[in-house]
Amino acid sequence: MAGHNKWSQIKHKKAKTDAQKGKVFSKIAREIMVAAKMGGEDVSMNPRLRLALQKAKEANMPNDNVKRAIQKGVGSDDDNQLEELQFEAYGPHGIAILIDTLTDNRNRTITNLKVILNKGGGNLADKGAVSYLFETKGLIYFEKTDQQDKIIDLAIEEGADDIDTKPAGEIEIITPIDQLESLKTCYDNQGFEYETATLTKIPATFVTITAEQFENVAALLEKIEDDDDVQDIYSNLELSES
Repeated sequence: MAGHNKWSQIKHKKAKTDAQKGKVFSKIAREIMVAAKMGGEDVSMNPRLRLALQKAKEANMPNDNVKRAIQKGVGSDDDNQLEELQFEAYGPHGIAILIDTLTDNRNRTITNLKVILNKGGGNLADKGAVSYLFETKGLIYFEKTDQQDKIIDLAIEEGADDIDTKPAGEIEIITPIDQLESLKTCYDNQGFEYETATLTKIPATFVTITAEQFENVAALLEKIEDDDDVQDIYSNLELSES
């Protein structure tokens, strides 16, 4: 459990402008709709909906928006269906990129991603080219805290796979998928406030790049993430410590 200098698989940043918030809310609403459509509106019986509602809470999404998304999902028909598509890509310097989307027009999504990747020095890859590098895990992230030891002890007790402490005091905890809910509940019950608790995809191997190279890669990843159809994006880049 080392303090490695990897680019986090989740961007721990808040939308600052109304336009950014609107885009974030729209993406979360799509996820809520799909989760409710697939598993129903009973949160206790729908783990995907629980995670989507957690995202809504973290983004300070208004309750009315959340309720509308749930009702729209439960009451939606097949004529207005969002399709889940995952794309695999390569970025500059051989970086592997995994892109999860929800779309009502796959041709639009494919075209947009091709344009963004080509302009940023990347390209779409064949199915299976990079997805094998990633494994789905639970992630709980804490910003600066003076309760670091207690947080880490609980994570170890609950069987966390990895604990990454940052120089500024942040903590990233990686868990098996089936342990995320129980560890999250432990922190909730003891009053620990985390920044996010979600599922993520962790790469088995990393590509190390310099700070100078990172600027171009970061710009590409942000443009991909900014596309309306993109829900989540993961990469295997690692920022060099030198």
